Amino acid sequence: MELNLKGKTAVITGASAGIGLAVAEGLAAEGVTVLINGRRETQVKDACDRIGELARPAVGDVSTPEGVAAVVAAAEDAGGADILINNAGTGSNETIMEAPDEKWQAYWDLHVLAAVRLARGLVPQMEAKGGGVILHNASICAVQPLWYEPIYNVTKSALMMFSRTLATELVGRNIRVNCVNPGLVQTPDWEKTARELTADKGGDWQGYLQEVADEHAPIKRFCTPAELADFFVFLCSDRASYSIGSTYFVDGGMKMTV
Repeated sequence: MELNLKGKTAVITGASAGIGLAVAEGLAAEGVTVLINGRRETQVKDACDRIGELARPAVGDVSTPEGVAAVVAAAEDAGGADILINNAGTGSNETIMEAPDEKWQAYWDLHVLAAVRLARGLVPQMEAKGGGVILHNASICAVQPLWYEPIYNVTKSALMMFSRTLATELVGRNIRVNCVNPGLVQTPDWEKTARELTADKGGDWQGYLQEVADEHAPIKRFCTPAELADFFVFLCSDRASYSIGSTYFVDGGMKMTV
């Protein structure tokens, strides 16, 4: 299937590892110049080296105005963005009664305000090029919350609503906005957590992940980052030209509601 993506430029936040890196690799395979965003210059360089000549660094902490400005400037230097993938994010672990304001604010800045600021910064570049695509990587937790990460649940839900609202505002400018809600994806963060939790119990981290999959996903396994990336790449393409303002669940049957 021809996706007609060759020659476009994409900004992917949180792209030095995990889902973001897989999306960057998938887009680069289609001939897209990918701007690799991350907070740590060394990790961003490693990701760029891994992808090759179509990868360019865009170092910056997108939870801050300064970091967003750096990413927007990098996109401008690359000729302007055609695609924005808001992927930067991380899980949380707290109770509502005990979590301080500062933690709520930090996750709001990372999951929501980063997307708002990047839209303000990159939409003019897309308009100058005749249109574009914005995708938000939220989570199944936006609609089916896990009890131990209430801040993550709430901020990902807000990101999903922001995506839908932004789609309405930008559809007339030939910019398509959609959201993806993944389920269990075997990222480095999941593997790190599994190793830590099984370190004093024999170290069977793969077995731990299988137990998680058995409990939550009817498909009985985690999704690979590359599998999820394929869906993102499709949504970036002309083949998804009528997909606007939607949220897509890629969760192996994990969502229990219609």
